[in-house]
Amino acid sequence: MAAHRKPRQRSVPGNTARTAWTIALAGAASATGFDGTGHAEPQLTPAQVKAKVDKLYQEAEVATEKYNGAKEKAETAQRRIRTLQDETARRTERLNAAREALGSMAAAQYRDGGVDPSLQLALSNDPDRYLDAAEFAERAGNRQAASVAGVREQLREIEQLRGAARVELASLQSRQAELRRHKNTITGKLGAARSLLARLTAEERARLQDSGDRAARSSAGTRDALTGPGSAAAQAPNSRAAAAVSYAHSKLGSPYVWGATGPDAFDCSGLTQAAYRSAGLSLPRTTYAQIDAGRHVSRSELLPGDLVFFYSSISHVGLYIGNGQMIHAPNPSAPVRVAPLDEMPFAGATRVV
Repeated sequence: MAAHRKPRQRSVPGNTARTAWTIALAGAASATGFDGTGHAEPQLTPAQVKAKVDKLYQEAEVATEKYNGAKEKAETAQRRIRTLQDETARRTERLNAAREALGSMAAAQYRDGGVDPSLQLALSNDPDRYLDAAEFAERAGNRQAASVAGVREQLREIEQLRGAARVELASLQSRQAELRRHKNTITGKLGAARSLLARLTAEERARLQDSGDRAARSSAGTRDALTGPGSAAAQAPNSRAAAAVSYAHSKLGSPYVWGATGPDAFDCSGLTQAAYRSAGLSLPRTTYAQIDAGRHVSRSELLPGDLVFFYSSISHVGLYIGNGQMIHAPNPSAPVRVAPLDEMPFAGATRVV
């Protein structure tokens, strides 16, 4: 009787494995979907995919700015904790020195039998020095009392410092939890966008990306075209704005990475922050704070170097360069590039210098 053997499974070649993984990823996205059901979504057209992907990128950017804000606050809390720890250590050293002095004083009294200094002087064989010695004893007693009071005050101050450190630690832990939440949101949105794009054929993806590629090529040409006397930097209202514009031009083509502030990759507010940092001006980290970092100007008043903001949530920012255009870090699908202000819903502008 022939033995029944389980057929051997063939190894999956690299390309086939990648295809299987893409199918699985797309299937997972279909199964989980965006409505929480277990049914696959109907086949989407490339235009529908692009609309969904754009929405996911915008939602991810909202979460990115919240992440950036929480990270900034966490770093502030960490600096504050280090400062409190250093100050507590210094105060503890002084406290230990004061305790040692009190210990020496107590030991001396113990060796003298614990007799009150005034009584010792009263029993002295040299009454002529009694008054002078009594005055010295009183001063010594006052110094001892002051030393004890000083130790008590130092203990109180150290406890206050430790209490402040505990508050800052709780704040830090809260910010760290917030960071994890926003990071999960960001990675989830970006992963969903990748899954949607994976459903398209290579030809469909190429057509969707063609407009972005043309914009990137235009950006490279714009970089060369804006270096003469009529460039955006030359039209900037002051040297700092000009330096910020020049820096942004030098970063055209750099990749978008959420949470990045350069020098090789940026998110939107990371690019504007880095541009003005190169000009010697410190901007806040997030779009929500950057919009209030200077004087608000209308769209008709825009000058090169102004910060331009988009969406009602103020979740995106670019650097205005004139002629209705800006340099910005769009999203993971496109590098730092030149784009028209009309590419997104305009929300306001700020002149920081």
